[in-house]
Amino acid sequence: MNLPREYHYQWEWRLRSSPEALWPLVSDTNRFNRDTGVPAVEVRPARSEPDGSGQRVLRLFRFGVPVEWEEEPFEWVRPYRFSVIRRYRRGPLAEMRTLAELTPGPDNGTRLVYHVWARPKNLLSHIAIPGQIGLLSFRGFDRAFRSYDQAAGGQAAAPPLARVRLAPGGRERLASGRTALIHQGAAPELVDLLIELLESADDLALFRLRPYALADYWEQPRRAVLELCLLATRAGVLNFRWELLCPLCRGNRASGTALGDVRAQVHCDSCNIDYTVNFDRSVELTFRPNPAIRPTPDSTYCVGGPQVTPHIVAQQLLPPRQQRQVALPLAAGRYRLRTLKQRGGQSLAVEPAGAAQVRLAATEAGWPGGQTVLAPSPTLELTNETDVAQLFILERMAWSDQAATAAEVTSLQMFRDLFADEALRPGEHISVGRLTVVFTDLRGSTRLYRESGDAVAFGQVMTHFDVLRAAIAAEGGAIVKTIGDSVMAVFLRPISAVRAVFSAQAALAAPAGRLRPLLLKIGIHTGSCVAVTLNDRLDYFGSTVNIAARLAGLTAGQLGVVISAAVRSDPEVATWLADGHAHAQGFEATLRGFEGERFDLFTITPPPL
Repeated sequence: MNLPREYHYQWEWRLRSSPEALWPLVSDTNRFNRDTGVPAVEVRPARSEPDGSGQRVLRLFRFGVPVEWEEEPFEWVRPYRFSVIRRYRRGPLAEMRTLAELTPGPDNGTRLVYHVWARPKNLLSHIAIPGQIGLLSFRGFDRAFRSYDQAAGGQAAAPPLARVRLAPGGRERLASGRTALIHQGAAPELVDLLIELLESADDLALFRLRPYALADYWEQPRRAVLELCLLATRAGVLNFRWELLCPLCRGNRASGTALGDVRAQVHCDSCNIDYTVNFDRSVELTFRPNPAIRPTPDSTYCVGGPQVTPHIVAQQLLPPRQQRQVALPLAAGRYRLRTLKQRGGQSLAVEPAGAAQVRLAATEAGWPGGQTVLAPSPTLELTNETDVAQLFILERMAWSDQAATAAEVTSLQMFRDLFADEALRPGEHISVGRLTVVFTDLRGSTRLYRESGDAVAFGQVMTHFDVLRAAIAAEGGAIVKTIGDSVMAVFLRPISAVRAVFSAQAALAAPAGRLRPLLLKIGIHTGSCVAVTLNDRLDYFGSTVNIAARLAGLTAGQLGVVISAAVRSDPEVATWLADGHAHAQGFEATLRGFEGERFDLFTITPPPL
């Protein structure tokens, strides 16, 4: 009896959606494996130290029998193909290779071809392969791909392949949560979208909810959806987590349910690097359903597919002294080519006048300096000139703007109101990146108390805080703290800070009723900050904070605001001033604590009536 050394199966589908539309679903191998009946996997310890090639050891149990294998890194060229090789340590197979190819078809459709090569280990596997892979796997593949085609074509919100199960009493808690959210002021239409999502989406879609991605999908304002998720957490409908993202692979390498769980130093096993966490890029707030409403099992079905790192447009594993040509579409922008075993990388840019064909080599000496300019659809000749296998990674440098970063979330007034106890562990300090810091001080407060009396003056000071808080929150900022009758606030964008303080100044200068007009001294500066915990609250320190605090004391006019040159040169602020919203008058000054240094500053005042 002559048995084949290797079985090869090839299946083909003609789908209506384009490769670009299908790619996020078809290449999501974690979802695909779940949808086709593959059990959850676990990562096993390697027998030796990682060699930097990205190889993993994985295991699953099928009918109680362990199956363990060494998995090579996935290779892919977005959005046309991906493949992987698995060499088995335990189980009926010796090796399995899979390859998916998406080719543009007529009418903007796709010809999808899926290959499986399976090499048996023994006679039992010769018997099992035709039935398990040739028949059962094909049925699961067919069902999944056709469902993905419907989803990519807008006929379904997500592949409806998994059964939805609410917790006992979950539906009643969800109804109660809906009532609470609307009572707290959430828009009913947004609340209903969230409730529908929790009732109908599958576990994988709900395990990591990103509010900005939801907002884009729902075509709703991002801030409104983020605030809805924060309110839903307080109402017991959702839970949130802080995820720490690796700067290279951008994967979630650690997470915590509170800011106190965040550590400044993190190790990424996949990239074999240690990195320093920062709030503006590597800490993201995500959400998932409260388990009392709907449990979402933390199950993983694949750890290395293309959608784990969607910013990587191509990944190729080259043996020593080998080369490979890769043709792929690239959008305009900046890219980097790197390997796991070498430091640094080759800087690339895509422009219309770039080169159509380029040789890019990994050498023992490292990467060359400078930047290589590519055409939008180049052919890259990747060359491994080293004596070890190299995993070539071509990645977009731009980060997704769908992340609700810690820098942004912690500068929202609603977050600070709802989660005032969210703070870093004592002694920890983490870079926030660039923030705009505002300090205000009430002009003539001593005279106000003397002339109006303590009770009246105190009431008006409290009212002034309310006016400031409303103006700051309306522009997406947050009050960090009050010091006497002064306020420290933070914003992500300088223009938001400028608009907020001008709005507050106008309201305080012309109050309703018999209240006395109030004038503010205001300073604004933008730059890098560091987050710390002070008096059990999240606070900020650094030169940016110190400079902003000093600027408030330099105001001379009745309604003047002093801003730094960094704020004045911000493109949005420059446009706002050019449009006539305010007049800017430059001057130089020294600041206490910065002796010997002169600062270019500007007083901005409302235009004359």
